[in-house]
Amino acid sequence: MATDPSAGAPALEARAALYLQDAHPIRDAMTYAAYAEQRGFEAVWQAESRLVREATVPLAAYGAVTDRIRLGSGVSDCWSRNPARIAATFSTLDDLAPGRVILGLGAWWDPLAAKVGIVRAHPLTVMREVVTTVRALLANETVTFHGEWVHLTGVELDYVYQERRPKDVPVYIGATGDKMLELAGEIADGVVLNYLVSPDYNARALEHIGRGLERAGRAMADLDRPQLVVCSVHEDERVALDMARLMVTQYLGQQPHIMRASGVPQSLLDAVGEVLTWPATHEQVEAASRLVPDEVVQMLTASGTPTQARARVAEYVAQGCTCPVLYPLGDVRTMIDTFGEDCA
Repeated sequence: MATDPSAGAPALEARAALYLQDAHPIRDAMTYAAYAEQRGFEAVWQAESRLVREATVPLAAYGAVTDRIRLGSGVSDCWSRNPARIAATFSTLDDLAPGRVILGLGAWWDPLAAKVGIVRAHPLTVMREVVTTVRALLANETVTFHGEWVHLTGVELDYVYQERRPKDVPVYIGATGDKMLELAGEIADGVVLNYLVSPDYNARALEHIGRGLERAGRAMADLDRPQLVVCSVHEDERVALDMARLMVTQYLGQQPHIMRASGVPQSLLDAVGEVLTWPATHEQVEAASRLVPDEVVQMLTASGTPTQARARVAEYVAQGCTCPVLYPLGDVRTMIDTFGEDCA
């Protein structure tokens, strides 16, 4: 990407995308999506994990105020919507923004899934069935499929007035576990790599992705590999690190297995675990954050001055990420400017 004169250093020479959760009113998020498009970002991904903000309504809003930027669900779960409804929903988004929509699917997580009555048995099988049938429906096929989870009999996207055509909606799998990474390599158009991991963590992820690619007779270049990266940018490095520290602390307590794989010392995980309960209160997270040193925040996020943040994101790219999907903490426009280019 081009030089960013406001930061005094070259912007990231790679693709870049924006990741939005529920931190901002949707109308504000619409302006961020439009600004990201103006500054050369290739995609905006809308989170859909917790029971807060589902992805497709914001994606439609972003699509209505943009012309080129791609729109991805990051990621919708494969359990709570029937695959026929998933296909119809993303076909509808494609009607709004043809050729710009990405269907991101994930296997969700417990205890949240269990609390709403979903038993996440055999997630690999379920993901394979959902991807297979959704892709066939989007390809304008009539689908009969009876598997472990998916049961469809003579189902098609039953257009009444719209043109009956295949929809160009690639399917990406959000994967963290080894077997899901392999499945993504085997059947998906892309894999969304997780956030709050160190760049070195990607080496193991790519190894498992490669196994799936080999089963399908594909090469690593055949699979897009965007990665969520927590990005905290401020001219004052201390402010940037402190903005990221609370999020890192919460993940240390909630996802210790991922943190351990990224090289976080077990002693720190134990210390944080003694302070946090499930679900953790804000006061507990603040107290535990005082235990988290700067070097751990720096290891798991792209935090610091604009120059430092760009350098850190470049490490994820060097370790196999094809497009950093930047999760902004602090001022969103500052982060977009840090990684963007003028292409209005």
